[in-house]
Amino acid sequence: MMIRPILAAALAATVAMPALADDIARQDTPAITVSGEGSVSAPPDLAQIDAGVASDAKTAREAAEANNAAMAKVLQALKTAGIADKDVQTSRLSLQPQYQPNKPGQTTVTGYRASNRVTIKLHDVAKVANVIDAVVAAGANDVGNVFFSVAEPSRLLDQAREKAVADARRKAEIYAKAAGVTLGQPLAIAEDGAPAPVFRAKSFAAPMAATPTPVAQGEETLSITVNVTWAIKAAQ
Repeated sequence: MMIRPILAAALAATVAMPALADDIARQDTPAITVSGEGSVSAPPDLAQIDAGVASDAKTAREAAEANNAAMAKVLQALKTAGIADKDVQTSRLSLQPQYQPNKPGQTTVTGYRASNRVTIKLHDVAKVANVIDAVVAAGANDVGNVFFSVAEPSRLLDQAREKAVADARRKAEIYAKAAGVTLGQPLAIAEDGAPAPVFRAKSFAAPMAATPTPVAQGEETLSITVNVTWAIKAAQ
């Protein structure tokens, strides 16, 4: 009754031996490991804005009602600007008591502050300045960061990967030449970490004048680092 399990274990060991031998042979192969870096820059095609309203009043109800009315105007301004509902999301909603300042040890409530902030996604970065001006004109007094990014970075990341591997080969060839050996085939390629675009953010205070808001979108840089192991052999 024990023959079949023993035979199965023996067959499994026999199948595993070539793979183990390959691993040992690969470990014994003279090799060199280098890191390569590649980056690609492109103008951003996606922007994100944080904007909202903060309202102060004597009572919590008055603060909430004033804030609701003010935020409704901001949301209507976004609709008028052509921003789809799916691209506007509430990011913060709060109602907090305000205390008398400079009174250590006292907790006298002097009023309440209600705030409502939304995150706005723009698929046309050229509209950033106009949208900021529109929400401020509608009553927004809590305008935060503006983030620029690339909506679909896959193609650009692939270009960066090609550059990273080419950079690794360049470095490996330098080391091989200096060591008096010849560079062979790559044995292993590993991408270092999770590649991601480099995001940039700018802070904006709510403008007090009627002048347009200046916004510079610049470029986004996507970077990749790879570790490549190359086989080496004695120079002919």
